[in-house]
Amino acid sequence: MRGEDQFHLGIVAEDFEGTLAGLSAAFGYEWCAEITGPLTVTLPTGDAEVRLSCVYSRTSPRLEILRNIPGTLWEAAPGGGVHHVGYWSDDVAADCAELAALGYTVEASRLGSAGSAFAFLRGADGVLVELVDRAAQPMLEKFWADEEGRAWVP
Repeated sequence: MRGEDQFHLGIVAEDFEGTLAGLSAAFGYEWCAEITGPLTVTLPTGDAEVRLSCVYSRTSPRLEILRNIPGTLWEAAPGGGVHHVGYWSDDVAADCAELAALGYTVEASRLGSAGSAFAFLRGADGVLVELVDRAAQPMLEKFWADEEGRAWVP
């Protein structure tokens, strides 16, 4: 993994619409359509289904704003702030193992078919990293560029 593989910052927002409006007003961000759907993820306690909802910015640097899901990894922190740093991964499972050897702990993963794999890992310093299968990159880049903003559901 390399620094240049970093492609987004994720923010979990308690006030989803307000966060989008505020970032647009302050920094000129434009947003894609909302991506939403149930996903089965593997947590340290076992498999669980969560309903993730997020939007990506069309504007770069890329932001991902996620709806708050109380009681989960995707719960907004008091006072807000950056939730995670997202990186492309050529092999999510192998990169998870490499980061685990460096002291990172897997908090959630979906190691499914090409293009759908991702994992969230937390470092000893508290930084949360999301690894996203690089096979999803062409599809996401097309989605980000789509002027009609059609929704994409993983």
